[in-house]
Order: sequence, then structure tokens, then C-alpha cells
Amino acid sequence: MKIAVFAGDGIGPEIMREALRVLDALNLPDVTLMEGYVGGAGYRQLGHPLHADTIRIAHEADAILFGAVGDFECDNLERHLRPEQAILGLRRELTLFANLRPATMFAGLEEMSALRPEVAGAIDMLIVRELNGDVYFGEKGIRTLEDGRRQGWDVMSYAEDEVRRIAHVAFRAAQGRKGRLCSVDKSNVLETFQLWRDVVIEVGKDYPDVELSHMYVDNAAMQLVRDPGQFDVIVTGNMFGDILSDQASMCVGSIGLLASAALGETQTQYGTKGLFEPIHGSAPDIAGQGKANPMAMILSLAIMLRHSFGLEAEAQRIEAAVAKALADGVRGGDLGGSAGTVEIGDAVLARL
Repeated sequence: MKIAVFAGDGIGPEIMREALRVLDALNLPDVTLMEGYVGGAGYRQLGHPLHADTIRIAHEADAILFGAVGDFECDNLERHLRPEQAILGLRRELTLFANLRPATMFAGLEEMSALRPEVAGAIDMLIVRELNGDVYFGEKGIRTLEDGRRQGWDVMSYAEDEVRRIAHVAFRAAQGRKGRLCSVDKSNVLETFQLWRDVVIEVGKDYPDVELSHMYVDNAAMQLVRDPGQFDVIVTGNMFGDILSDQASMCVGSIGLLASAALGETQTQYGTKGLFEPIHGSAPDIAGQGKANPMAMILSLAIMLRHSFGLEAEAQRIEAAVAKALADGVRGGDLGGSAGTVEIGDAVLARL
């Protein structure tokens, strides 16, 4: 099993070390780790946030474990050299179009949510976000109008095959859960999402066992606060999914608890090739201080073992260990506690 390890910037290396400690404790056979530089670290070491050597490692691996990218010192670089281009580039290079972002309330953390405990306690959802389209990958630029004003522009678009493939992923995910899928769009205003809704309805005919509903994104944002327990699986576009999944993270108490998977169609001898990362950023303001919560990184390891290597029992062991640590009161600063990065890692290992 070949695993590419891209720790990245900021707190990335710190939280990655804890995830790799957990992986080592599982004593899995035939595991090969291949480390590479991405983001600001890639720019400093290799002259590019996603160097050709890093891309080669990604292609050779069966799965990619990814920390975080982002570095304030790189903000003035040309856009194609900024750290964030590493994750966007890997998604494009490996055709990772389906982002799975589970959000579940851990027992004992209900009081940490910004929502009422009885509302937060019902959260158990999966957000399926399309990753390769939308305004993030559309044509863009800054131009000067005839009257001299500068104007920024970004093109939002989806082709029907792009919508169809993410819809199939979402419907299959719903089949494995509670059988409910909510497609979030803005079809009342945007032609891109009128096509989105039409195609999702077409695909839905292949899944009569899944209850399909539709919701405008502004209403969905409101409903995530009012009644998040109503959602089972949400499928939406790149930009809306980016925003809603971060909102969901705060509904469960902290962005430091949510893992994610970016999957494509490539199959290895073990499972579906993918990239697995916490949804939080590089947090350069606390980098090197030993304060970062590594739980989302450790949970990303769990879903990597599940999706890319078919190791369900090992994935459940990790998730149960994290849940037990939280239930026993192990809290990082993001959850109002004082436990440091290594201390949290030790707590998870002790319960593995």
C-alpha cells in the first residue's frame, strides 16, 4: 500500500505526525510512505507549490494523505505560485471530483456547538461537494472597463456530465445511509444551477429507493442552523459546498473535528484512489506552538483506510478512539480545552 504524505504548511506537519503515529500503531503490512512538499513548503524547497516531482509521487501512490496549505508570506506571489494552487492542482491532476465531508455530532460535545444542544445533537450528515468545476476552475481575470474602472470576473459553469457523475456519487452515498438526498442549488437565479437541478432529477430516476429533495443555497444555510437534523446527504457545487461544509463544522463544535475525502474514478488493487485531508486550514498563527487539534487529520486517516484500502475495521477503530477521547474530556484549544497536539495524539493512541 503506497501512501503519499503531503504535510504542507503551518500546522500541517504537526498534525500529520500524529496521524502517522496512529497509522504506525495499527501495524498494517506492506505500507510504504512517500513524502513530498506542497504549498508554501513546495515553493521554498522546489520552486513551485505543486512541483512535477510531487505530482509524480501522487500518481504512484494508492492514496494521498494531505495536511494543509497556506502561508501568509506567500500572499504576494503570482497566483499560480501561491500555496493553495497545490490542492487545486492535485484535484485537477488526479480528476478528484467528489468531495465527501461528513459532519456528525460527537457525544458529549453538544454544548460546544453554537446551536442549542438538543438541535446540535441531531446532526449526522454527509456533504457531497463537486470539486472540479464551478467558478473555482472557470475562466477568470481582472479587466479595465471603458470608463477606467477595474472589474474582476469569474465564470461559473457545469457541463451535464460533470453534474451527472457527482449526482451518482451522492445517490449511492444516500443508499448507504438513511436514503435521503437534498440537492442544493440556486436555480431560481443561475442558469448553471438550473442545468444542475435538471440533471440531478434525471439521475434520480435510477435511484427510486432514495428520497430526493431540492433546496436553494440561501435556505440551506438557514436550515443548517435551524434544523440540521433534517439532512442526511447534501449534494451541491464547488463554491456552495465549500461554504456549507465549513458552516456545518461549526454546528458540530469545531472545524478541527471534520475530515474529508476527495475521490475520483481511478481504482487501485485496494480501492478508490483519493486525497484525504482535514477541512481546516494551515492556521499559521499557531504553527509550531503545539496547540493544533490533530483529530480531523487522524479522522482523515480513518476515511482513507476505508475508501482507498477497504480497511473498515481499522477505520472504525480510529473513529471509536477519537470519540472515546472526546467523551473522556480530551479537548484542544478549539474546543475550549488545554490539551496540546501531542497530548491529543497520545490520548487517541491510548484508546486505539
